[in-house]
Order: sequence, then structure tokens, then C-alpha cells
Amino acid sequence: MQTLQEVLKETPVTGHAVGVGKEMYALAEELYPLCRSITGAGTRRTLEIIKRHIPLVISKIPSGTKVFDWEVPKEWNIRDAYVLGLQGQKVIDFQKSNLHVVNYSSPVHKKMPLQELRQHIHTLPEYPDWIPYRTTYYKEDWGFCMSHRQLQGLEEGTYDVYIDSSLENGYLTFGELLVKGKQKEEVLISTHICHPSLCNDNLSGISMVTFLAKHLIERKNRYSYRFLFIPGTIGAITWLSINELKVGRIRHGLIAALLGDAGPFTYKRSRRGDAEIDQVVQYVLERNDKRNKVIDFVPYGYDERQFCSPGFDMPVGCLTRTPYGEYPEYHTSADNLEFISAHSLEGSFEVYSEIIDVLESNRKYVNLLPKCEPQLGKRGLYDTMGGNNDAHKFQLALLWVLNMSEGEHSLLDIARRSAIDFETLAEAASQLEKRELIKARGKKRDQ
Repeated sequence: MQTLQEVLKETPVTGHAVGVGKEMYALAEELYPLCRSITGAGTRRTLEIIKRHIPLVISKIPSGTKVFDWEVPKEWNIRDAYVLGLQGQKVIDFQKSNLHVVNYSSPVHKKMPLQELRQHIHTLPEYPDWIPYRTTYYKEDWGFCMSHRQLQGLEEGTYDVYIDSSLENGYLTFGELLVKGKQKEEVLISTHICHPSLCNDNLSGISMVTFLAKHLIERKNRYSYRFLFIPGTIGAITWLSINELKVGRIRHGLIAALLGDAGPFTYKRSRRGDAEIDQVVQYVLERNDKRNKVIDFVPYGYDERQFCSPGFDMPVGCLTRTPYGEYPEYHTSADNLEFISAHSLEGSFEVYSEIIDVLESNRKYVNLLPKCEPQLGKRGLYDTMGGNNDAHKFQLALLWVLNMSEGEHSLLDIARRSAIDFETLAEAASQLEKRELIKARGKKRDQ
């Protein structure tokens, strides 16, 4: 029979390998130059690079495919783009920054006066040295983006405008990975892959989700985990349209984005508002940093609004650091490799990992000896010497789990009520279960 001290020594130490932040940052560096969009070669190349790290299954959905009220658009590819100045010099050059071209621009090659060209140029007067990011996904148009200071320096005259792009029937491409666990019920982790050289939005999400998947592949899990690397909006709509039969397996879900900046975390609840994932994330964030905040669901933002649409109403929330639009670098050239850090990426990885650890262990239990306390001493679970704070906390955890195991309270419920950390309660439940004092309610499906 184990003693309490032996039990405490066996309690696993939390934390993950130091250095994963550097690996995530290196992946972001590699992906940074690629011109991604909702379709096209840049997006396919991105998925191929991710596939070097994890065994992605890559799907291609043809242009014109009907997906609910939408249609998979034509595939966009771009080879080059520039504007030649009065002396034949390139005043805008796609090769220097893929943000210079409005994403999904139609091909164009003609000369025009500066007055006409201005109508197709986007700048940020309030940040005169930054290039904005603009798109024209669902309306055929064309345009350029440049710094406002550079625009002010252009002289009146005729400019040669060239965009070598194509909009043709092709494919929408996305990546998917299912890491199978003991149960068929799934946790969904989704991230958008459609933005070009923008690091926080969303190379940070892509990199973090890649290494989170890699981490879960290497261990045994209770849940199965489905990872999606999809273009924003149309990717989620397309995936849901062709995978309606899989939706019922998804018990919890998170949209991962904006995870490389130095800000605290913000969690947007699922449409349900009180789903288990909402409770778990709030618990983890409250423990980590008082600056973290939780906000209610609104039908605007990232792909949580598709997964939480009333026809699906899935328990999917969105976990970011600084929310979109709430930092000036958002959707500009200033969202570059200097704006994110390996330290912040690793911190995001740790928070997501802790959330998963809580989800994995958060069960409801039934006390098999519910009439009065069972004798813990003869089972090696009671420290008769006393005086050890860790031992006392563990004893108290044992008693809390026993008392609240009537099949209605989860370990997370007990953690909130007792103020004992979740990890200690989970270990207490494990030891009580080994000694057949409690059993998990619903082995195949909790709650």
C-alpha cells in the first residue's frame, strides 16, 4: 500500500519543454514571405511546410462548389506587381512586400495619370510609414497599398501599372489533422491561414497550433483532437458544409489567433456562454494573470461565428491575446516579425496546453462509499504525522472530491468551490479511483 508521501512524489510536474517558443518563431519566420490568400499557391505552400511538422491531410474543394449560401470562389494567384514612376523606377514593388497589392486583385496592365491611380491606392495617414493590408475577395477589383509618406512623394504624371495575377477555376485548400484519443468525442482547434505577411494575425496562430498538435501526437489523450488550418470565413463555411456528420462529435472548440504579441489574453465565449470550454478557459485565465479578460459572444470576429451559427451552435470560443483591431499594428506592415516574440508564443502554447490538461481531467465522479468518510489511513491516503503543507492540501483535496462526488459536480466545480488547484484535485481523484472509492460518471461520455 502506498503512503501519502509516495503518492505526492508521483504527482506529475506541469510544464512543457523549454524552447518550443523558438521553434514556433522559426516557423513563423519561414512562412512570413509567402503571399497567402483564401486560395492559391501561397496557401498550398504554407500547408506543405506545416506538413513537415505534423501529418496534415490536405483537401481541395473545386471553385464553384456550393457551400450553404456561399460558393467556393475562383482561385487567385499572383506572380508579380509594380507601379513604374516617371523615370521608370518602381515606386511600388510586390517583390518587396506582398502587402503592396490588394489581396485578390484582378490582373491589370495600363498607363494612367496619378489622379486616377490614387483612386486605387490605400494608405494609413495616421501611421504614415506603414503599409495597410486590404482585400477584395468577393468583388473583382484591383488596387495597391503603400505608405502614406511614399504616396505624398509621388509627382504628377503618368504611371505604368502592372499586376500579373489570375482569377481562374481552381481549388480552395485546407489542412486537417485528427489526433485520435481514447474517446471519439473531439476537441476542435482551428486557425486561419489566409493572411499574407502578417505575423500576429495569423502566423502566430498557425505556428502555435502546429506545435500544439505536435505535442498532443506525442502523448495519450482522453479526447480526440481535430486541428483545422483553413482560410477565414469561407474555409470554415466550406468545412462545415462537407462535414456536417462530424459536428456532433465535437464537445469543445477554440479558434486560435493573435497569439504572438505581448498583451494579456482575451477569451470570447461560445454562443452558449456557459459551455464547459467557456468555464475551463475562464478558470485557466483567472489563475494565470489578473489582466486576462473574458468577454461575451458577439456574431463578429473570426470563425467562431460560423461554428456558433444557430444551425450548429457548437461550443466553440475564441482565445487570443490582444483582440483584433485593438492594437495599431493590426492589418498593417507593422505586424511583422519584430512585433511577435518567441516568449509570447511559448506563453500562448502553455496556456492552451493547460486548458487541454484541464479538459482532459475534468470529470464528474460517483462516491462508491457515500455514507460517511471512508477510512483513508488504511489505504495509505492519510498522513498521521501532520505538519506538511502539501500533505495537508492533498488530504483536503481527497475529502473535497469524496464529498462532492455525487455525479453532479465536475472537478472544475470543486476547484472553484474549494479554492484548491485543479491539478491537485485531479491527482486526488486519480488516487481515489485507483482505490475504488470513486468511479468516473459515464466512461464513454461525461455530462
